[in-house]
Amino acid sequence: MADATRFYIDGAWVAPTGSARADIVNPANRAVVGQVALGGPADAEAGIAAAKTAFPAWSATSREERLAYLEAINAALIARADEIGDAIMAEMGAPIGLARGAQAGSGPQHFAEVIQLLRDYAFETPLGSTLLQREAIGVCVLITPWNWPMNQIATKVAPALAAGCTMVLKPSEVAPLDAAILAEIIDSVGLPKGVFNLVHGAGPQIGNALTGHPDVDMVSFTGSTRAGIAISTNAAPTIKRVALELGGKSANIILPDADFAKAIPASVRGCMLNTGQSCNAPTRLLVPRDRLAEVEALASAAAAAIRVGLPADNPDIGPVANAAQHGRVVTLIDQACAQGTQLLCGGSTPPAGLEHGLFVAPTIFTDVAPDAIIAREEVFGPVLAIIPYDSVDQAIEIANDSPYGLSGYVWGADKGSARAVARRLRTGMVHLNGAGLDSAAPFGGYKMSGNGREWGRFGLEEFLEIKSIYGGA
Repeated sequence: MADATRFYIDGAWVAPTGSARADIVNPANRAVVGQVALGGPADAEAGIAAAKTAFPAWSATSREERLAYLEAINAALIARADEIGDAIMAEMGAPIGLARGAQAGSGPQHFAEVIQLLRDYAFETPLGSTLLQREAIGVCVLITPWNWPMNQIATKVAPALAAGCTMVLKPSEVAPLDAAILAEIIDSVGLPKGVFNLVHGAGPQIGNALTGHPDVDMVSFTGSTRAGIAISTNAAPTIKRVALELGGKSANIILPDADFAKAIPASVRGCMLNTGQSCNAPTRLLVPRDRLAEVEALASAAAAAIRVGLPADNPDIGPVANAAQHGRVVTLIDQACAQGTQLLCGGSTPPAGLEHGLFVAPTIFTDVAPDAIIAREEVFGPVLAIIPYDSVDQAIEIANDSPYGLSGYVWGADKGSARAVARRLRTGMVHLNGAGLDSAAPFGGYKMSGNGREWGRFGLEEFLEIKSIYGGA
């Protein structure tokens, strides 16, 4: 098992300055699988100082040098994919197939995309007589969540390295093991010291020291909207760039001409994937009111077919990732029931035989009012709200009536009509008829779902400044 009780700073493994630690708990059985050191301001200072010292030389490296390091890291991520997957299974409860597949596989996926992009990316382009130069923004603090841990790390570390930035990574203290493996890989490929630094810790103890530091040029954060607001406030006095990928309450509009037999089961499975712990999950299912009964039957059958179980048994969904989140999910389910919202299936009682872990059955509420708590709050668990609509215009209005704007989903037989609805959604992304994500396309949202973009060219350019050299073309 990877060691999260030490930090990687300035090219060496070092002990934290303090002695505080927290248990890493497997949510499937509540067993302690390791410990994570909880760093503080002195550890943040050391990591930032190392990154600052390393920046001039690293930012001056050639495209070819950076490509060589990225390719070496990617090869090692692929070679250690099962180990990374097993760490993710232990630390946040992802089923082994998902953990070794999409979870661990997302690291190489994003590194490979950045490698391909870097080979031909134009860091200098003419604009009339002016030469536009894109150059590394500087020292970056990267703060990542527990729900897709390697995915979020890779979408920040890979483009930051490609851009010529140096960095301090603080992964979630709830799921730090995969980040420790990445640091081992980076150490093994000989990346120059200080370019990549890893510290662990809880936000209140180390976060302010990282995000408010005057030597930090950029903060890239993925997590809750509440934490994103706090980070933005803390970073504001030093006018640093802050890129935020935050929460969501994504609407999934099933148009009247859609293939309901395909769209409804796929929508239920999409909501429940990763135990519903995805910021872009389609958690609001908007359906024609006159077909509500049909939708309920299809959704109930789809939920009943989802296997909940121990991650090592490779079920469809495993436990909720940690006790705090499990408590939130159960509380919101109970609040929705107390509010009178109709429970179609599931609920806050754990599935039979799984009471020892942090499990929640696939839960669906139906005939949900758009202003109901379960239709407004981001649950971040296996919970779906079915909301009926009377017209497509009303469906779009309901979809946009949210403080969030991360993703959207539209199903319809006529692609032109579905595309027209997609254009009216106030979200950063829209999936048509179950289309998957595209690692070359930008990932990010509107409104309280954040700002900036990750993935592909747009993700790389978050880590670049633009300089105008007048008369330089």
